[in-house]
Parts: sequence; C-alpha cells; structure tokens
Amino acid sequence: MTVEEIFTRTSVRSFDGRPVPEEDVELMLKAAMHAPSAMNQQCWEFFVVDDVGLLQGLSRAAPYAGPVGRAPMAIVLAADKGRMKAPKMWQQDLAAAAQNILLAAKSRGIGTVWIGIAPHPDRMAAVSGIMGLPEGLKPFCVIAVGYPFGDVVPNEGRYKPERVHRNRFVAKDEASSLLRAAFPGMRSWIGGTAP
Repeated sequence: MTVEEIFTRTSVRSFDGRPVPEEDVELMLKAAMHAPSAMNQQCWEFFVVDDVGLLQGLSRAAPYAGPVGRAPMAIVLAADKGRMKAPKMWQQDLAAAAQNILLAAKSRGIGTVWIGIAPHPDRMAAVSGIMGLPEGLKPFCVIAVGYPFGDVVPNEGRYKPERVHRNRFVAKDEASSLLRAAFPGMRSWIGGTAP
C-alpha cells in the first residue's frame, strides 16, 4: 500500500456481487487494528457481515445506507465501553480504524463506502438491534465492501492550499494588509499598487 491509495480512494456505492476473499478481509481488519488509539485503549470490535438479511437490515438503519444492501459484505465497527481508558476519544479511535479499512481495501482493488452511525442515537439503536449488540457495545459506522460495478473515477483536485494555515489563522484581508505593511514596495502579488 502506498500514498497512491489515499489520492485515488473514492466512495463506491455499486458493487458487482463478487465475494471478497477472506485474505483481503483479514488484511482490512489487520489494518484497522493498527490504527492509532487514545491511551492505546483499542476498544474496537469489528463485525464482518455477509448475511443477506442483516445487510438488508443495515441498509435501512441510516440515511444513505442503501449501498450496504447492494454489497456482498459489510464491516460494522463498534466500541466496547468496558475497555475504554479515554471514554471521550472512542470515536476518534474508530474513525482512524475505519480509514485504514478503506485504504487497505483500495490497495486490493476493493471498493468501500463509509456509512456514519454514531453519534446519532436513532441510528445507533437501529444497528444495535439488527446486530444484537449488548448494552456495552456502541456502534460507530458501517462500511459497505465489495468490488466496484463499473469504472471508479477518483476525486481530483481536492487539495486546496488556501485551506492550509501556518502557525495561526490569518484572514485573507489581514494577510494582504500584513504583507503590504512588511513589504511596501511590492504590488501585484499582494494585491497592492505601486507606491
């Protein structure tokens, strides 16, 4: 896996129905468990779902979850409250694990789409009911997994240098004023005029 997976990953919502090989499922799960975790709590639990009835149920558990019902499998990520050392950080831990799943899948030519469940109580209750989760497990997200149907076009041009700040936030107008004050002889590149 290289940085190329980061730049070419995109959400896939249509799948061709081929099953995902077990070795690739295991790779995704290993990648997930290598994610950073607050205080190394690793409070995650992963549910590999390939039962058609459960997939259909999960596809109705949240808005935009329809792709789960069209995928050959899904991975449900949940947090075990009993293993939380940093209880306010579990969503960050599981988000990092989810991203690792998406990238590992992409490295194998497998498509994914992340369906958000937490922090919405109605979605969490729906997934808990469908999956039979005990009280101590909090569902975080559902990831639909499968081989893409048709061509997948990566997102282009997502890097926006104007959204990068160094040291502190400076509004565009303030930045121009600061540059004019620092370099009064400069003009076009800071939007000023010649003195």
